[in-house]
Order: sequence, then structure tokens, then C-alpha cells
Amino acid sequence: MDTIWQKQQISGEGPKYKRVIRLIRAAIDSGELAVGARLPPVRELAWQLEITPGTVARAYGALTDEGLLLAEVGRGTFVAPSRTEVLDDVWSQPAAPGEPNVVSLFSPRLPDAGQGEAIRAALVQIARGPVEGLLNYPTRDAYRPVRQAVVDWLADLPLGALVEEDVVLAHGGQSAITLVMQAALRGPKPVILVEDLSYAGFRRAAEIMRAEVVGVAMDAQGVLPDALEHAAKTSGAQLFCTTPEVQNPTGGQTSHERRKAVVAVARRLGLGILEDDCYGLARPRVPSYRALMPGNTWHVSSISKSLTPALRFGYALAPTGRSADLRRVAEYGFFGLAYPVAELARILLTDPGTRRIAERSRARIGDYVEVAVNALGGFELQWDREVPFVWLHLPPGWRAAGFCRAAENQGVLIRSADEFALRDGRAPHAVRIAVNGQVGLRAFEAAMLRLRMLLDNPPEQISV
Repeated sequence: MDTIWQKQQISGEGPKYKRVIRLIRAAIDSGELAVGARLPPVRELAWQLEITPGTVARAYGALTDEGLLLAEVGRGTFVAPSRTEVLDDVWSQPAAPGEPNVVSLFSPRLPDAGQGEAIRAALVQIARGPVEGLLNYPTRDAYRPVRQAVVDWLADLPLGALVEEDVVLAHGGQSAITLVMQAALRGPKPVILVEDLSYAGFRRAAEIMRAEVVGVAMDAQGVLPDALEHAAKTSGAQLFCTTPEVQNPTGGQTSHERRKAVVAVARRLGLGILEDDCYGLARPRVPSYRALMPGNTWHVSSISKSLTPALRFGYALAPTGRSADLRRVAEYGFFGLAYPVAELARILLTDPGTRRIAERSRARIGDYVEVAVNALGGFELQWDREVPFVWLHLPPGWRAAGFCRAAENQGVLIRSADEFALRDGRAPHAVRIAVNGQVGLRAFEAAMLRLRMLLDNPPEQISV
């Protein structure tokens, strides 16, 4: 095979990257490069051909986009199978025993990295513990150890000063968002601001509060500060709701500089910030809004994306001096969490083994993300190994609604960008594909390849 990669093989007219493309295409057509053959690394081939690495990378990229090559994260670049071969291999084979024919990628689902057994053991411990907790109403003093467990769990995060009195327990992250809105919003018709593409739970909580929702222009880092200021001034908004650590649905992150600019706007206008960190699986790389503006930032999260969504255990952190307001809303609304749930959370969060479980789960999610990138990386894809979903911009010929219908027909359920936009907003032709760690990697890869085949074969007429 080394005889293919000779300098004289790319002599001739035209840009050098196109000559490399012709060389590789001819080798594939002749059979010198068989399906699955690994091409030399970019720098190695550049040295052999006496050209720049950028020229080789451009040729590889063009052939990958064309579908002749397949770039696999961490492994290299390979000759891709033909579309017919992939279809025969993936679509014609029956699912392995226990693997689903329909794969739901609507919302992230965690793999069992040991949390199932840990929860069972904790339930046994609760059942064998003092009976008083199972017979009485929950009280603030009784749940102090639970709140302290939350503080200790969050100790490594850049949240600013935090004590257990700042913590209010909730029935999951969505419940915590609703509690914050009840505590923060005032007047007969309050207004909240969200990014043009944002977590739908913000809008649902606002609907309960009879609050108006106003979308704000954004870019890859999240909200644009100038647009935020204009929207806040013209609408009289009281609260800006955002997911800065892992922007939902795009997976982006708001940089430190952008956060400081947003905080400057919020301080000038007295605008509160609600930051949702439910998707923050790893240590944040920049200070939170709560650390930057402790006097008017509400922080919510849960264990749904790190351990399990089944317990419905979340929490809200109040701004400095506002914990009584938040606590009052929770106590008036539901008195407190059920004792078995609260105690179960305390046991899990204080067990050193739980962090290791969360780390194993995060690593496993990264494996699924890598599979998605290997299958779909030839398209415009936003991803991070520690984010349990990817954001795919669709190629020409596809619109989001039509692509989701086509994917469903192939047994893959995904979310359209429309589900993250306001009713009167405009959504890009994009979809969010969540990791489902409860199906095997083989089934997940098959789902990704089904999506790849759809992307490679858009309909003759644009779907609407």
C-alpha cells in the first residue's frame, strides 16, 4: 500500500488537495484501498507527499463529506463502506436479543454504573432505620443533614459562598425552577426572558405562573448581552432563565467573558438570573452566575442527569438573603419532600462511592457520544464527550420536522429544534439527539447509522 503514497502520484495541474482527492479516489476504485483500510495520519501522509498537513486534512475532509472516507474519533480515517453495504448491514439485520427495535433518543437516559444497586442498599437501610421518620411530617430541622449533603456534594463547584440554609429541596429540577419563579416573580403579569432556543421547562413553569415569555437573540455562547438589555428594558422582565454550563439544546457553553457581560446588564437593570445546571455532568470551567452575582442569582439542579431521574430529587439555591422567600414557597406548596426520598438522597450524596458511580456513568456517556460522532461527524455537529446529547444541523434537503418523521419511520425518536423555540420564534433546521445509555452500544450505533443514511439521502422535495 505504501506504493500509493508517492510524491509523483500527485503531480499534475490543479490545487494540490484536489490531486490528493483524485489519488485516494482512484485507489478506492481500483481496490488498492479496500473498505475499512486505514489511511495514514495527516502529518505522516503530508511528509510522504511533501505537502502541508492542511492540504491533506482538506482532502480527507472533502472525501469524508462525500462519504468515501469515515473519520473515527481517536482511531483515524478509514475507507467507508458503500451506502448499500451499510444499509444491508444495519437495516437488514434483526436486533440482538434484548435490544429494542425502536430507540428513544428524546431525553438522555443514564447507563447503570452501579447506582441501581446503591439505591437498593439505601432503601434497605431506610427500612431498617428508626420508624419515627416514616410516621411524622417533614420538618426543616430534620432535613438539615440532607441540605448539608447537597452543600458537600456541590463543594467542588464555583458557586460562591454556600451554606445549608441557602438550599431548598425540590421534586427534581423542574420543580426547583417553578419554586424559583414563585419566589422571584411579582405582579399580575410578570415577564421572563429566555434564549431563542431554550429548555422548554422554562416556558412550562412560566405558564403556570401566568408569566409572559420573551425570547432573546443568541449565538454559540448563548444570549447576546445587547439583545438581553434591549429585551429587559422593553418588556420589564424580572428574570432571565438560562442553562449556561450546557446550553440546552445546542450543548454550547457561555464563556466567562460573556457571563460577566450578562451580569453587568442584569446589575444595571435589577434583572434576576435563574441558572439551570442539571446537565452539568463535569466540573464547570468558569464561575457560575451565582458566583458572579450572588445577590440576584437563583441556581437549580438535580441528580437526574448524574445519578437517576427516578427519585425526583432536586434543589434550588437562593440568592444571598432570599432563602426565606424560597423556603416559604416550598413549605406552603408541599410541606417538604417525602422522608424516604430525602433520606435516600442523603445516603447517596454522602457515600464516597457515589462520586465514583457518577464518574463511571459520565465515562460511559462519552462512549455513546463518540459513537454518534463517528457516525455523524461528516455533518455539522456540536458535541462534547461529557454532554449527553448532540446537536445536529441538517444538510440541504432536510427540514427538522420532516427529518424527525423519517427517523421515526426508521425506529429512531429524536427532538426537533422547533420544540426548543417559542411559538412565534424561528427555529433552525436542526435536531437534538440524546444519549440513551440503557440500550447497548450496538443498538445505539445502528440508530446513528440509520440517521446517517437519511442524511446522505435527502428527499427530492424538501419536507415540511
